[in-house]
Amino acid sequence: MSESAPAPGAGSSPKRPWGLVLVGAAGGAVLALYAAAAPFVAPALRRVCLPFVPATPAQVENVLQLLRGRRGALVDIGSGDGRIVIAAAKRGFQAVGYELNPWLVWYSKYRAWREGVHHNTRFYISDLWKVNFSEFSNIVIFGVPQMMPSLEEKLQSELKGSARVIACRFPFPSWIAVHESGKGFDTAWLYDAKSFKTTAKEDSD
Repeated sequence: MSESAPAPGAGSSPKRPWGLVLVGAAGGAVLALYAAAAPFVAPALRRVCLPFVPATPAQVENVLQLLRGRRGALVDIGSGDGRIVIAAAKRGFQAVGYELNPWLVWYSKYRAWREGVHHNTRFYISDLWKVNFSEFSNIVIFGVPQMMPSLEEKLQSELKGSARVIACRFPFPSWIAVHESGKGFDTAWLYDAKSFKTTAKEDSD
């Protein structure tokens, strides 16, 4: 009577696929790093790819310089980590930030609490194209060239004549700035709504 052949590997300890283990570990580390970083670099505005790039200290100072003597509600469109909103609140503004990235909004609220200005700040998770900005007298935007024409039209139709708009990094394509602050990438441009609304009305006549 013949005996059946032993099963492959019988009587010996199974070999561990160390190569697969190492590959899996490396892949897991990459995914973990991406998961941690993605909330802070993901596009902040859905219609246009606008990754989060923190405002430099010079940019913040240029914005504050253009806000001197101003009062009324302030909004930062695409507020990122909240540094413009927080800086404005420290200067006495009731400041609001709209940001599509929820992680950045939560972080902004924490920073405002830590800086002691949480009573003068509000942060909302929202797409800027779905927000009406007519209640604000001071508008700040860190944009990119491809979004500025559409944003120009939106603000022109919504803002009151007493409003002022500050654009950082890139100017609006059609509006004429009444003041500038800073140089190069840190430049900020100030626009008077009364001026660009009057121009728009004349063009439509």
